Amino acid sequence: MNNVAAGVNQLRIQRFVNVYFVDAGTPGDWVLVDTGLPGSEETIRAAAAERYGAGVGPQAIILTHGHLDHLGSALPLATGWNVPVLVHPLELPYVTAQALYPPRDPTVGGSLAFMSRFFPTQLPDLSDVVQELPTDTDAVPFLMGWRWLHVPGHAPGQIALFRDADRTLLGADAFATTHHDSIPAVLLGIPKISRAGTPFNYDWAAAERSVQALAALRPAAIGCGHGPVITGPRRRKGWPTWPHTTPCRPTAAYVHEAAA
Repeated sequence: MNNVAAGVNQLRIQRFVNVYFVDAGTPGDWVLVDTGLPGSEETIRAAAAERYGAGVGPQAIILTHGHLDHLGSALPLATGWNVPVLVHPLELPYVTAQALYPPRDPTVGGSLAFMSRFFPTQLPDLSDVVQELPTDTDAVPFLMGWRWLHVPGHAPGQIALFRDADRTLLGADAFATTHHDSIPAVLLGIPKISRAGTPFNYDWAAAERSVQALAALRPAAIGCGHGPVITGPRRRKGWPTWPHTTPCRPTAAYVHEAAA
């Protein structure tokens, strides 16, 4: 595991996607943020046992959004630990098999876009374990001192998590901390603030607003869905220009008009 900040640790799953172990206020209590790809549950359980002790499950699983690489192991983990899975209400239709995400756009270029043609569209049904994230407050359940922010553009109900005390940001797929369009860069974990999930971004205007909102927080430590932990001077590189220099093909879907 890689340390993000005090009580926050990142686990890379198959060198592609990250999950986060976040300590709660009481010693031994913790929350899992995202669950990686399908079949990752044993890797996550082993890491949890090493950090918190054998058989010590989280108080809850929080999904930043419901794409397969974030929700993939949620059902077996939630069932085994007997804990709820919390998602933003706008993600509920997608994680309960009531709707499909907007069609991905493989025309944007890059190795991820090419591979996205072969990704499944039907997601596991979390109806038996999922609960709505309360939206009458921005406080994160079970995590004192953390707040959530709605950051759409990549997924309608995507959220990021922020701890004001030390400006720690878990940015989901609002952006990435590696060149996410390049599978080799992702696998090697080369640090770079970059756009995330290009072929899955259904609304580029919303994605830009989300990035700007997160940049305004001036995070001191950053962990995203894809890429290594970024702290120090690297965290300042890319923020001012990324939303305005998105090197996406101008004719690509959803650049000028969001998916219906």
